[in-house]
Amino acid sequence: MALRKMWLKINGANRMFACDPAKDSLADVLRRLGLTSVKVGCGIGVCGSCTVLLNGELVRSCARKMARIDEYSEVTTVEGIGTPTNLHPVQVAFMNNGAVQCGFCTPGFIVSSYALLQKNDNPTREEVRDWFHKHRNVCRCTGYKQIVDAVMDAAKVVRGEATIDDIKVKLPEDKEYYGKPLVRPTSLAKVCGLADYGDDQELKMPADTLKVAVVQPRLAHHAKILKIDASEAEKMPGVKKIITAADLKAAGGSNVMAEANFHERSTVRIPSRNVLAEDKIYRYGDVVALAVADTKEHARAAAAKVKVEIEKLPEYLSFLEAAMPDAQRIHEDTPNIFCKQPVLKGAGLEEPEKVAEIIDNSAYSVEGSFYSSREPHLSIEGDSVQCYFDEDGFLTFQCKSQGVYSSISRIGTCLGVPTSKLRVMMNPTGASFGWSTNAGDLCLAGAAAVVMKEPVALSMSYEEHQHFSGKRCPSYSNGRLACDEEGKLTAAEFDFGLDHGAYSWGGDDCFTKQARFAFFPYSIPNVAGLCRVANTNHNFGTAYRSYGSPQAYTLSEALVDMLAEKAGIDPFDFRYRNIGRPGDTNINSYPFRQYPMEEMMNILKPLYDKAVAEAKAADTPEKRRGVGLAWGGFNVTEGGTDKSAAAIELNPDGTFTKYDTYQELGQGGDIGSLMLTLEALKPLGVTPDMIKLVQNDTKLCPDSGMSGASRTHYMSGKATMNAAEQLINAMRKPDGTFRTYEEMKAEGIPTKYTGKWTCASVEGLCRLDPNTGIGDPSPSYTYCLNMAEVEVDTKSGKTTVLRFSCVDDVGKVGNLAAVNGQAYGGISHSIGFALSEIYEDVKKHTNIAACGVPYIKDIPDEINVIHYQRPDEIGPFGSSGASEAFQSSGHVAVLNAINNACGVRIHEIPATPAKVKAGLDAIAAGGRPEEPAKYFLGSDLYEELDDIKANPVKYEGEPDFFRALGDTTEKFF
Repeated sequence: MALRKMWLKINGANRMFACDPAKDSLADVLRRLGLTSVKVGCGIGVCGSCTVLLNGELVRSCARKMARIDEYSEVTTVEGIGTPTNLHPVQVAFMNNGAVQCGFCTPGFIVSSYALLQKNDNPTREEVRDWFHKHRNVCRCTGYKQIVDAVMDAAKVVRGEATIDDIKVKLPEDKEYYGKPLVRPTSLAKVCGLADYGDDQELKMPADTLKVAVVQPRLAHHAKILKIDASEAEKMPGVKKIITAADLKAAGGSNVMAEANFHERSTVRIPSRNVLAEDKIYRYGDVVALAVADTKEHARAAAAKVKVEIEKLPEYLSFLEAAMPDAQRIHEDTPNIFCKQPVLKGAGLEEPEKVAEIIDNSAYSVEGSFYSSREPHLSIEGDSVQCYFDEDGFLTFQCKSQGVYSSISRIGTCLGVPTSKLRVMMNPTGASFGWSTNAGDLCLAGAAAVVMKEPVALSMSYEEHQHFSGKRCPSYSNGRLACDEEGKLTAAEFDFGLDHGAYSWGGDDCFTKQARFAFFPYSIPNVAGLCRVANTNHNFGTAYRSYGSPQAYTLSEALVDMLAEKAGIDPFDFRYRNIGRPGDTNINSYPFRQYPMEEMMNILKPLYDKAVAEAKAADTPEKRRGVGLAWGGFNVTEGGTDKSAAAIELNPDGTFTKYDTYQELGQGGDIGSLMLTLEALKPLGVTPDMIKLVQNDTKLCPDSGMSGASRTHYMSGKATMNAAEQLINAMRKPDGTFRTYEEMKAEGIPTKYTGKWTCASVEGLCRLDPNTGIGDPSPSYTYCLNMAEVEVDTKSGKTTVLRFSCVDDVGKVGNLAAVNGQAYGGISHSIGFALSEIYEDVKKHTNIAACGVPYIKDIPDEINVIHYQRPDEIGPFGSSGASEAFQSSGHVAVLNAINNACGVRIHEIPATPAKVKAGLDAIAAGGRPEEPAKYFLGSDLYEELDDIKANPVKYEGEPDFFRALGDTTEKFF
């Protein structure tokens, strides 16, 4: 290795360093110099998180080799733009406009914004968007709207038209904080580049920390492992060990991740996933070994030298392939289709076939088959975990996790360390959207730490992470829907086949979402439906915002639109006639928990009428315009056994410390916890500066539950209220005043209280019956009514979303900026899901750009979110959940708008220009756009429903079903 001594003028000061000019990128050098505001996400220059100024021009530093940089060049990073005590207007504007969520992309955006304002201090919103698009700055959290808002505010200050104070959020003098857009506590570190994410933590670990690289053969989707040859790898420089499953077992681990059944009909009897693949490869991204070395470079070089000999096995890469009668079992203990859930209502409860008769005899009916794609999460930050034994002997993980306690549950016995001696804490986290609910990465890092008995740091390239992390489950579905002459729905029929990929954990839960949210929130008297879930050899299914429900809406909201068209009724009016109203029941035969639907439609109606008129006026043969609608929503909490805990402590100086695991992944775990605590302690007159948050460390914090299912604000909010009530009661004197810390101590009164709350306190909750689908599992719901306005270029088939409107019911908004951010972000993911995002071709879909991540010009600047703000009957301070509903059905609003614009209905997403153009060409030739034939999902729908009716399973009680698999009978999750 030939090194070069160089000087660069970095943030105004000349800095000397040595580098390898052929190997090192500018990002490598800056990070080694301690400038870790420079985040490396994709590593190939397509995400913009590493953006810096080089000689006055923006560059993506991860892709700029030092060999191409002249000595004494000038470099500016965020550290040179502003500091915590001397912020630049751009940084202040980002903090105060809700433009900082997970914050991983924020330094790159701030540098980019700073450069823009140096060239143009009076940009239009479209010029700001053009700038970010040109420079490939990607934000996966915000939907971009709040970022543009921030740049516009900063520009006012730069021009001298406003002061810094003018663009700051003003704290209310009356201390009524709840609902106001208070600034996130973590945002200051993020805008200054001082939040240390996973790779930053690794860089700053003690020097002798061992580095770990994965051996991910990427040879096949399904194969027997014949031999793992590490002989050459073990001789590589700096290598300490190549760890295989045998080594983990020798160290006392089982190598088997903890799993369970969530449904009586599940046929899975053996845990499906190993930490390190041992006998078989079940998917392309399986890891067979770990290379441990003194440096990351040495570890990665050694991993590349491990030779894996395989014998290929049949590969079933979709539900349709795995469901074929002659398909071999992927896991020996279970058929590929491993669980089924019927949904029967009205005539369907008498005889399922009667629903088919009702549909056949109704005035209007439609049918169709639809495919929801395998959607990748595409967080900008990939996967990085540090693991070590702490001073108290806990095996400690610093990581990204949406459930620090549930991660311990998934680890189980696989590492040979008792779960009571596992500690999981979150690093500052660059988003997840669901993939970090799975603890496979923690298990890998833990295996290395247990075998080596030394601190380790594991990190993956973005491509490795892309193949290792789970994805949204694809779904094939068939359905029919019917109505009478007046447009009132008479019956629905559906059949879903959910592809849960290589591993079964959670599949028998995810598929119940289609059984609950197909045709939500309509009133349909007769239903015959079936949901099936299968293993395949593609990437495993995992949580993703609105977990399991987008697949339902892909079918149901398309059929609703098709039926409205066939009946000759405006799609808005058709939905208005059929939404649930007091007294109506959902497809699971229970009343809706809330009935906000009519008022939400009344709110959207004038916007809809305006959009339709504008589309008609602007429509041309070359640029077709259309408007599409879609109802959506999601459950709040994980159901009857969901529980949460939080603690509040009075400190000697009169301030308060809040302890919880409101996992912060960008959605607002910090500000959500702060807002709840401020409101709960309001009788004490607290202000934001009086509250310290201690979060997301299982050694220090009680279990508030997972950040998912739109549950955390709701559940931890109720626990926070309970903790605050206990503390306030303890502090209250007989005269109504409150004791100080010293007085509490003097009287022997505790100063810390843990609050708890459980859904078991809500009357009437019951899970879905495995034989009928009747049930009422959730105490509350969120609702979204979406409207997309699109333009279709008939020459290319490209669809552009011009405007998106959403009326929601998320209860009372806790923090306006945070909830808006969830709305904008969820809508942006929905647009990407509809038009571009996909993970299917493992050779091609290796990075965010190849997978179709939306850049800023792919998302409209006009996103209009209207909060109904109907106080929830149970939730804390009238709040409900927020996140999931915003990504439930917006994609179908886009698809319906495409059809409204040009007559092309896309049945299999994404709606790429090629698919839309093919449909347009078919219409131009006098035909119809091609539609998929009815999918074969393993058996005839009604034959399957009859078989289920003839062979009922025992309903095994409330409030949930849990059957642990493997070597434990403990209810660990």
